[in-house]
Amino acid sequence: MQSPPHRWPGLPPGSPYAGQQPAYDPTFGPTFGPPMGPPPRHLAPRGRVPGWLWPVVCVLALTVGLVGGALGGLAYERITDEQPGTVSGGLADVDTVSEAPLAADNGSIEEVAARLLPSTVQISAEYEGQRGGATGSGFVLDRQGHVITNNHVVADADEAKGPIEIVDQDGNRYPATVVGRSAVYDLAVLFSPKARGLTPAALGASQALRVGEGVVAIGSPLGLSSTVTAGIVSALHRPVTTGDAGNDSSYINAVQTDAAINPGNSGGPLVNLRGQVVGVNSAIATTGGGLGGEAGNIGVGFAIPIEQVRVTADQILRTGEAEYPVIGAQVQTGQNDGHGAEVDSVLPDTPAEQGGLREGDVITEVEGERVTDGIALIVAIRAHQPGETVEFTIVRDGQERTISLTLGAETG
Repeated sequence: MQSPPHRWPGLPPGSPYAGQQPAYDPTFGPTFGPPMGPPPRHLAPRGRVPGWLWPVVCVLALTVGLVGGALGGLAYERITDEQPGTVSGGLADVDTVSEAPLAADNGSIEEVAARLLPSTVQISAEYEGQRGGATGSGFVLDRQGHVITNNHVVADADEAKGPIEIVDQDGNRYPATVVGRSAVYDLAVLFSPKARGLTPAALGASQALRVGEGVVAIGSPLGLSSTVTAGIVSALHRPVTTGDAGNDSSYINAVQTDAAINPGNSGGPLVNLRGQVVGVNSAIATTGGGLGGEAGNIGVGFAIPIEQVRVTADQILRTGEAEYPVIGAQVQTGQNDGHGAEVDSVLPDTPAEQGGLREGDVITEVEGERVTDGIALIVAIRAHQPGETVEFTIVRDGQERTISLTLGAETG
């Protein structure tokens, strides 16, 4: 039986991060040489602009400057008006980085740390009325001041309208607001206009990972900022939940790693050796403590795949909310016999009912991928997007058959 993961709010804040992207001042301005002698009277001077054209050029330049300033103001307002931090075009309208900063054959953890530490931040948030009562980690998403972290790091502060701060590697503190968050995927997007100078982390692909490949975890475990740990990818597509059974549970198709992850690492990046973020550290398994146990790292940590981070961040940037797919059926999540997910009930007017799913059906595959239990089914469904038509393999009355369901959507 899978050990439940640990959730990490309510920890003492530690020393902050350092590092910020240097600014630059571009220079411009052409120079002109001396005239080469007077031209013939019937010809306009070669390479010179007639005197009457200068006022026109000045007027046009002023007009273009005013229009450019107005458009720039609109772009800024698009980020700051209505709901602070939202961007109408989502990820397409912000400056993210995908190109790997290091070569494919890089094997240096030192190089990975040097590239990622300036892009990793500490999160300090109010918890149960205590300023800075929750500490976690995060990474810089873009050059517009957005930061990715876990929902559970900032959920209490967001609900109570309490203060949240982003702390960079140099110890600079930036007040932040929550653009949106998803309890289902345990992700949140923060926004701080003053953090626009921070260096974005390069975004990679967890789908390219192989078991045994080296990875690096960066964050603030136990409040110790700028902490770097290393390990390998222990497993891929590991269905885990990061919530309490009676609470809003986050089911993730996780990347499992043995890199040391502890309370406070939550929301920080899991990085490949090319310096790209491949996941967001979210949970750890513990021994003897059950869900929410106080035990630390035992070499079993879990990260949300970066592909899901991209999808959820894009939705939050556009609307301030995240959607997740549903079929409209309830399944048993406590059983783990490996034979599939048994359907307890089918809700009316849902994709499950419309697609012909029935109570008592056992779902064994989703799009050809094996489903072992209820949690695996939830994770498999949430790997798709609302509106997709997905093929389910079921066993009914001892007979195997396939049905297709078009996924519905809920917000959360």
